[in-house]
Amino acid sequence: MLIGCFAQYGEEPDSAYGEEVGSYTTSLASNVTDYKVENNRRYHAYKEGSYVLPNDEKESDRLDIMHKLTEVTLHGKLNLAPLPSDPQRILDIGTGTGIWAMEMGDKFPKAEILGNDLSPIQPRWVPPNVRFEVDDVEEQWTYHQKFDYIHCRFMGNGIKDWPKLLGQCFENTKPGGMVECIENDLKLTSPDGSLNSDKALYKFNREFLKASIASGIEPSPGLLLEDLMKKAGFEDVTATKFVWPVGTWPADKHLKEIGAWNYLQIQEGLEAFWYALFTRQLGYSQREVDVLCAKVRAELKDPKLHSLFHLYVVYGKKPESK
Repeated sequence: MLIGCFAQYGEEPDSAYGEEVGSYTTSLASNVTDYKVENNRRYHAYKEGSYVLPNDEKESDRLDIMHKLTEVTLHGKLNLAPLPSDPQRILDIGTGTGIWAMEMGDKFPKAEILGNDLSPIQPRWVPPNVRFEVDDVEEQWTYHQKFDYIHCRFMGNGIKDWPKLLGQCFENTKPGGMVECIENDLKLTSPDGSLNSDKALYKFNREFLKASIASGIEPSPGLLLEDLMKKAGFEDVTATKFVWPVGTWPADKHLKEIGAWNYLQIQEGLEAFWYALFTRQLGYSQREVDVLCAKVRAELKDPKLHSLFHLYVVYGKKPESK
């Protein structure tokens, strides 16, 4: 259900740069911007509680780090799915800060780029072919035109029904169009056994997985996407698995760079990952979460601790006959 496109801040747009984020087709309702504060972090108001991470400036900084981390992982690419040279309509599900959508807008200046999110936290000024809307992708989609390409990235903390989401992606993609999902398997592992049950990081990770499942969230959707996309009707489904080390311990230069950015986003996001899930689902106090965060931060500085998890990039094509 569409709540609104970012609208009318009362300023005229600068036509030399683009439209203000805000040509919302309907004005933003107060319940969208009446943000909730919990454990000293700010959370979305629309569909309160359905997404467990904050929407404040600190989290926006982490999301931009995640964008850089993904860019490094994909060797500078914004996508792996093969796209036509002139896509007309592109949808970015759960756009966050809007950074990916804006870069795609620059890359494809003739395409219409639409990003949606539960929170209107995107910049006011964007390329002229990019716009954002507040929407809940788990409700029924109401788009009147289909898309050449749908991009979905790091939605594992907010999606409770992946088959429904991918079904709606399929229905709203043009025949021959592409859908691409980028998600993690968040179970930490260690190639040398240095991450063991004595570590606070091990405890955090297992508690995080447990709390996610208790809240109805699949914490490792990356593992499931290839099969889910095939069941949704996509053909030529391709899945690529990447290693995300935590820290700069790998010898490989590319993995070392990935690990540096991953380390940074984890350090930036520990409280964001834990506060809502641990206090709501596991009965932790804010103080107990803070203590665990401090222990994990100390462990992460140990160069002998070698941990990693995985990223999956999965894309498929809607058959021409559909």
